[in-house]
Amino acid sequence: MSDPERPAPVTGLFPRMEAARRRARLPFADRPLPWGFLAVVVLPTLIAAVYFLLIASPRYVSEARFIVRAGQQPTPGAVGLALQGVGLAPAQTDAFAVHDWMRSRDAVVELRDRARLEAVLGAPGADPFSRWPRPGEGRSVEGLHKAFRRFVTVGYDSTTGISVLRVEAYRPEDARRLAESLLGGGERLVNRLNERAAADAVAEATRAVDEAEARLALASTRLTGFRNRQRFIDPQGQAEAGGQVIVALTTQLATLRADRAQLAAEAPQSPQLPSLDGRIRALERQIAAERAKIAGAADSLAPQVSAYEDLVLERQFADRQLAEATTALVEARQEARRQSLYLERIAGPLAADEATRPRRWRSILIVLLSALLIWGVGRLLVLGLREHRQAA
Repeated sequence: MSDPERPAPVTGLFPRMEAARRRARLPFADRPLPWGFLAVVVLPTLIAAVYFLLIASPRYVSEARFIVRAGQQPTPGAVGLALQGVGLAPAQTDAFAVHDWMRSRDAVVELRDRARLEAVLGAPGADPFSRWPRPGEGRSVEGLHKAFRRFVTVGYDSTTGISVLRVEAYRPEDARRLAESLLGGGERLVNRLNERAAADAVAEATRAVDEAEARLALASTRLTGFRNRQRFIDPQGQAEAGGQVIVALTTQLATLRADRAQLAAEAPQSPQLPSLDGRIRALERQIAAERAKIAGAADSLAPQVSAYEDLVLERQFADRQLAEATTALVEARQEARRQSLYLERIAGPLAADEATRPRRWRSILIVLLSALLIWGVGRLLVLGLREHRQAA
């Protein structure tokens, strides 16, 4: 009976070469590939090769670059410059808001009407594993949103502040139109943010202007009513005119009194004295009447002048308040305009002349390497468990 462990005798014309060939043969050269390797590595790689080389539809990429900036960027301080020096540029939350909108359900709903999103993502002739809807994927807005996120990518470079929008589609013109619609929606979002910020900034100033205008209108109405009731425009001017009349009458009275005194001294029996006395008494009565018109009587100008001055002062104050509120409103609008956001396009989008997706050989290689890694890790675990059981 032969020993199974003993190698077969070397025969043939060149026995030494045959023996060397057998010694150099790998231990598992005569063994078939294990089922685990076939199932974990070979089969997924074969499926990936069949899909990416024979089934996967070519997709065109339209790329656009843009920035979101304010009208006047503030100059960074020492800390900001230090952070920029180590590569920690300040985050542009407004740009991130545009990014989030571009991948949101609102963008999907808007693109359904503006860019025929359903027809673009579900193009006839596209492979069923990348188009919308995929097997098991519903034709709802949520399913369309999930498919949309597979075709749209938005990135941000923190060192340059430039945002990159990449849109994939089965036709180059569809990719360009989707990217154009997304940029237009981003610009409309920025405009809405500007309008809301401007409205918030000038709301208080506008309210102050409205209050000042209402106060000025009320003061003007009250002043006009006072003038209509008293039947003159300016009681203060009327009082000043009355004062000038009193001054003139007093001057005439003084002159007459001086003339009478001189005449009485030169000719005490002059027949002109009674006439002068009459003129003096008439001037005195006239002066008393003019003074009564200005002050001292119930219908004199003194209380009317006081009321008129109060009304004029109130109108002047309201006018000054309106001027200050208007200036504050203009400054608030200018400040809001300086802080307004702008979405500026740097490049694109353009229609691609060559399909760059999917990256077929790269995807197959990734599947192969991933499968090998999984198989290797699993093999090590199985061997470790087997040695552990043998040791136990």
